[in-house]
Amino acid sequence: MSVWLPGAPCTPGACVERVGSAKAVPRAVLRLAGVTALLLAGIALVPLAGRIPAEWVRRWCRAVVRAAGVRLRITGAAAPTGGVLLVANHISWLDIPLLAAVRPARMLAKTEIRRWPVAGPLVARAGALFIERDRLRALPDTVARIARALQAGAAVVAFPEGSTWCGRAQGRFHRAVFQAAIDAGVPVQPVRVGYRLAGGPATTTPAFVGEDTLLASVWRVVSARGLVAEVEVRPVIEPGSHPDRRSLARAAQPLAAEPAWTHAALVRGIAEAA
Repeated sequence: MSVWLPGAPCTPGACVERVGSAKAVPRAVLRLAGVTALLLAGIALVPLAGRIPAEWVRRWCRAVVRAAGVRLRITGAAAPTGGVLLVANHISWLDIPLLAAVRPARMLAKTEIRRWPVAGPLVARAGALFIERDRLRALPDTVARIARALQAGAAVVAFPEGSTWCGRAQGRFHRAVFQAAIDAGVPVQPVRVGYRLAGGPATTTPAFVGEDTLLASVWRVVSARGLVAEVEVRPVIEPGSHPDRRSLARAAQPLAAEPAWTHAALVRGIAEAA
């Protein structure tokens, strides 16, 4: 394991809420069966991916989220065509279908995802760009592959924190992936993902952190009642608006980490102070 490997202090025991109960088991089993059926259907249709309209892909991703018992709220819209680097904070495995519901894209994913049951083969066949997080030497080649995909007009989704966080805390954006957007001359579009219980505060229930297992995280989600996923798509950061990847990462991070009302208040405060 490399010492530079991004990580988070969040752990299941310290950070993750459990809101299910024994009464929720039958409902959870039905939800899990529904999610599995949709994922298997997705795998079967991957060979036809080039001929499936993007809107159908978005609807399928939303169906996966809803089958898990999660209500989805999306505000804003992604650039509809052309190369764009979508960057988001990272909390859960649920983030992946949520971002694809915004715009179908090639996912930048850790190599471990290949081994996930059902979802792993689907992500791989859908054209994911895999990154070996514990091999620093492989990073330049990964950045080059991302840049080529962006230049070809693809949308690429990346989680620049490099690790999942519980949602109540977040890590800093690592800047390497932003070099790919600079090299390709494409915009960066920040996206904020958050989870809450209906009518209540933010929740860490969907988090997939630390030594948590995928099955344990999935079970918490399908067992929860009233779980809401909120996706806020922010305006694009145009190419050439920042001189280097460091400043580009710094500009994107607060847009993907703060709720829209918080960011708007911060901007107003800065303007008033000036």
